[in-house]
Amino acid sequence: MFSAAMLARRATTATKAHARALSSNLGCFPGTKMPFVPEMVFRDPRDDDLIPCSRILNEEGDIVEGAQDPELGRDICTQIYSNMIRLNTMDNIFYDAQRQGRISFYMTSYGEEAISFGSAAALRLSDMVFAQYREPGVLMWRGFTLQNFADQCFGNKEGHGKGRQMPVHYGSKSLNYQTISSPLATQLPQAAGAAYAFKLAKEDRIAVSYFGEGAASEGDFHAALNFASTKDCPILYFCRNNGFAISTPTVDQFRGDGIASRGSGYGIPIMRVDGNDFLAVYEATRRAREFILQENRPVLIEAMSYRQGHHSTSDDSTQYRAVAEIKHWKETCDPIDRTKRYLIKRGWLTEEQDRHMQDNERTNVLAALQQAEAVGPPDLDTMFEDVYDVKPPHLIVRLSALFFCYAKLTESCMDIAIIPGART
Repeated sequence: MFSAAMLARRATTATKAHARALSSNLGCFPGTKMPFVPEMVFRDPRDDDLIPCSRILNEEGDIVEGAQDPELGRDICTQIYSNMIRLNTMDNIFYDAQRQGRISFYMTSYGEEAISFGSAAALRLSDMVFAQYREPGVLMWRGFTLQNFADQCFGNKEGHGKGRQMPVHYGSKSLNYQTISSPLATQLPQAAGAAYAFKLAKEDRIAVSYFGEGAASEGDFHAALNFASTKDCPILYFCRNNGFAISTPTVDQFRGDGIASRGSGYGIPIMRVDGNDFLAVYEATRRAREFILQENRPVLIEAMSYRQGHHSTSDDSTQYRAVAEIKHWKETCDPIDRTKRYLIKRGWLTEEQDRHMQDNERTNVLAALQQAEAVGPPDLDTMFEDVYDVKPPHLIVRLSALFFCYAKLTESCMDIAIIPGART
């Protein structure tokens, strides 16, 4: 509720603004101003200029004319590349592990590695990440180990999720990375709320919410951007436009100029970048973070890319796109190859070092996979933990009932698997 004095001041301010606008032939309506014109003309958005796509590094690994190299230095650039190799190797091996029946599900990040690592390198560890399921690279950059990834995918007792989440639904409290949720776009309004809390607490950090262009078709996308805009939340919305929402291509998802144009409708500053260019992604994210903290406003970045892999191990993308198309993108626009060319031309990487790096990462990933596979599942009674600080009486009763039922089952079915932690 507003006081009478406050309402009176608002009325006075609005009245004066309206009078000034009318004297300048401007329409001044609640919340906005615009010029009056006599013409009755529909504005067709197809007549507007397209939002440009910023880039720094071309496909050959050269700085494009007119662009400025952010000069990250040898250490950061080689670290980004080595992480790309690590993620790519993990994707290859974990995908095969699912096909072998060793894990139940997996999703790769083929073709989108520059988005994860370019943006992650420009953030601070204190920034809170609300990711979708195609950003394990952000978590890897922050220090999530290969063993952490493997344990989560196997759902063993060492995993952060204690076997309660699907594979690739990672999360880490210590690394400020919220646990992944399968339903699309749920993280977008959650991130807006977190950012608003940071603002109220005057904390020097931002929230970052990653999502695909398919998630932008959900209602939560619009609710989140509207909330973030009206409350001036310190948040970066980062869209990976990889061309497909599972099997639906962008041409069948929406009309208009991509996802970035939607930010303008909510009064949010926007930028579109080449998502295969790690330098452009880094610089866009760095500038966005700086702007967000200085201006106390949200930003929307749309990174253009191409999903080289299947949506998941439950998908066969050759049913809705040609193999030749995938091959073309892999051969011409692969972000790992582009980064490698840049490093070689700078004298920061040799072919021999690259081969050694790839062999080393393969060894490390296989070791993590084998170790995770050897670890047993969580104890049965852990199912009732992590909900309440102190376990309430009704859960204690249900836990006892569970063990009683399990004991009866093992008596009647001698071949039933013995679950660790169960009382038989």
